[in-house]
Amino acid sequence: MERCEVAVLGLGAMGAATVYQLAKAGVKVIGIDRHHPPHTLGSSHGDTRITRLSVGEGAQYLPIVRRSHALWRDLEALSGESLFEQCGVLVFSSNPRDAHDGKNDFTQRTIGLAQANAIEHEVLSAEQIRQRFPQFSTVLDNAIGYFEPSGGYLRPERCIAIQLNLAEQHGATLLKGEIVMGLASDQKGVTITTDQRTILADKVVVSAGMWSRELLGAPFDRLLRVCRQKLFWFELEEGAQFAEASPTFILRHGQTEDDMNYGFPPLPGEGSLKIATEQYIEESTPSTLDRTVSAAEEREMFNTQVRGKITGVTSRVVKSAVCPYTVTPDSNFIIDEHPTLKNTLVVSACSGHGFKHSAALGEALAQWCIHGRSDLDLSAFSLKRFEVPLA
Repeated sequence: MERCEVAVLGLGAMGAATVYQLAKAGVKVIGIDRHHPPHTLGSSHGDTRITRLSVGEGAQYLPIVRRSHALWRDLEALSGESLFEQCGVLVFSSNPRDAHDGKNDFTQRTIGLAQANAIEHEVLSAEQIRQRFPQFSTVLDNAIGYFEPSGGYLRPERCIAIQLNLAEQHGATLLKGEIVMGLASDQKGVTITTDQRTILADKVVVSAGMWSRELLGAPFDRLLRVCRQKLFWFELEEGAQFAEASPTFILRHGQTEDDMNYGFPPLPGEGSLKIATEQYIEESTPSTLDRTVSAAEEREMFNTQVRGKITGVTSRVVKSAVCPYTVTPDSNFIIDEHPTLKNTLVVSACSGHGFKHSAALGEALAQWCIHGRSDLDLSAFSLKRFEVPLA
């Protein structure tokens, strides 16, 4: 039986950050992943991920993403790699009805949070959006926009690879291509059984994404759902006009949950624009997840989310991908101790908006393992809010 102070299960966004922070602090840590991260089989891929300070999902996220921004810059300095492109974020509403409903509109919630927390931003009219960002020249006259210059996008695969490399340099043991079969805790610690060995750890951090339900049991098997998401890279038109400094964007163009998309500026040399949506109706499992995108799905995406909304983009898809989100009933994180497994901290699920927070959460989870508490207040993500029975 192998021994360690901490074992981290799952080496995606959260796991890579946690194992790095633990190893940097001198902790004897083992990280385990069933694949070979960074990879495209979990939830931490897709070339680019949005990051912004005014997180419309709630004010409880602001201290986390603010700390993450600082840590991404630290990692860039250590590695010499570009991880965080600060191109700005444009959140805007352009729909046939009034776009100024502060209660229901994502843009208005984002503006309100920025105003309440002194986040640098601009509020843009429809005409200002058209003038500054010609790819959105079709916005309606009632459109309203929020522009945050401190936001942009992260490079998820690079972020994961660099943190795992640094973790190994600090002495971490990374077991890749190894499947965790079960967990058990007693007075000696937490026993992790894999398909290749048995490990006894003083503490365990579970960041296994869509594999968490089966691994963790109750109440997670009832709280977590896996929802298939699709990513599209549409070819640019020849001579397409984009702002010289194009932002990442989130566009609300109607009244339903389906009437929203997000995307990124064209990356140099790629000749395409990445655009995606989110859906939380159809559920999957790790074994049934369809990892291919059909031609019909490509046509539907262009016709409902791109045509007439984003100019300079053709209907040809040059690349596509599937990304599973593991989501909670309220779409907020779960970060808490397992209710029946002692010395086991769970950081799943992050409901599709976790990557921007992962650097700081890795630091906070490492602090919990070492000191029993973290500098960040993570109480908003406790299991207690669900009040569910364990069996």
